Amino acid sequence: MAKAVILVVDDEPDIRELVAEILQDEGYQVHLAENGEQARAMAEQVTPDLVLLDVWMPDVDGISVLRQWSETDALPFQVVMISGHGTIETAVEATRLGAWDFIEKPVSLAKLLITVERALESGRLNRENQHLRHALHYQADMVGQSQAIAELHRQVEQLAPHDPWVLITGEAGTGKETLARRIHSLSSRRDGPFVVLASGLLTEDNLLTELFGQEKDGRVIPGKLEQAQGGTLYLDEVADLPEAAQRALHSTLEAGQFTRVGGDRPQPLDIRLISASQQDLQAAMQEGRLRKALFYQLNVYPLHIPPLRERPEDIPDLIHHFTDLLASRDGLPWRRFSIAAQNRLRQHAWPGNARELKNLVQRLLMSGQQGEVSLEEVEALLRQSPMTVPEKGMTETHIPLDLPLKKARELFEREYLVEQLKRVDGSVGKLASIAGMERTHLYRKLKALDIDPRNL
Repeated sequence: MAKAVILVVDDEPDIRELVAEILQDEGYQVHLAENGEQARAMAEQVTPDLVLLDVWMPDVDGISVLRQWSETDALPFQVVMISGHGTIETAVEATRLGAWDFIEKPVSLAKLLITVERALESGRLNRENQHLRHALHYQADMVGQSQAIAELHRQVEQLAPHDPWVLITGEAGTGKETLARRIHSLSSRRDGPFVVLASGLLTEDNLLTELFGQEKDGRVIPGKLEQAQGGTLYLDEVADLPEAAQRALHSTLEAGQFTRVGGDRPQPLDIRLISASQQDLQAAMQEGRLRKALFYQLNVYPLHIPPLRERPEDIPDLIHHFTDLLASRDGLPWRRFSIAAQNRLRQHAWPGNARELKNLVQRLLMSGQQGEVSLEEVEALLRQSPMTVPEKGMTETHIPLDLPLKKARELFEREYLVEQLKRVDGSVGKLASIAGMERTHLYRKLKALDIDPRNL
């Protein structure tokens, strides 16, 4: 496990050196700064886990430095204020700005070590809780007893303790992010962040700042690479990365360092990269949508998640898992599925894979009916499944036939996409699966047709 990084900021050299020596003897990685300006610069360079920050310094006081750091959504590290002339007002202000604790000089050795240990543990728990809250939307693990799932478990347990980059492939809804989080949780980086980079949200205008961060007006805005330092970066749908982003990412990974936009100091890169795609990446390379150099760079350890239709024996376990999860997490009534209902679900093609199954279980639990889930309930719900594309001739359109072809096509596309969005409750991801479009291209199409999924 990586050593915790502590930044000690104090204008008195004897105190700085003494505190540094004590902390280094305890196994921490320590950096020093003698004033507020150095503290800001050093925090940008080393990304500390904890800052011991003196209140009274000659250039700028510690409260002002803390205030600047707290202007982001949340402090990126724990801060403990230290002062030889502390007041209640100062302590209150420091706490309001996000400081974890406020201690007075002279600081005893025991007090210092206990405060440092507890502050670091609090920071670790905060990160862990954030990860857990986010992970509630996913399966806690890959569920099932099929040979395919057993093999995935074996491979994950084999690779997770080491640090190879991983490329996960599989259809939409198979649980690629779930598998990535499982790898992260079993790795030596488990206490570090798990950061998601959605390729579809990168544009030519924002890709550099999103990837590398920015230095602007004396402030540092960390990008995804920096946010993932010491942890894992999950790159969702690698084939949808813009060409410029693919070039920039490839050169950065090759160099092992990055420079923020507007900055001039390279930052060392310390991440595990897990990429994923539902596309045929060989075809994407042949079509020029994915750089071969980047593909071979990411494809160190390939993993493939087979679709649910190829492992129907996992469906009963998934049903039980989702029922328990939704009952405990969302307070939905727990219901048992009859054998006939389970057998019918095993026969379904599941174009939306485990995600579609989870949605169906949720709707059955929310139906208001009591007792065992019957075959009739399942049949009725499958007939109106939002993942099922209507057969030809089953929907009516009201497009005038005297329009030019281009205009008629636009009207049809708009009517088709709006109707499908309503069927999938505004989920662009599900719509992309139904329409057979890449998510990036779909976002552009929705924008061109002035369709806002949030307003349907």
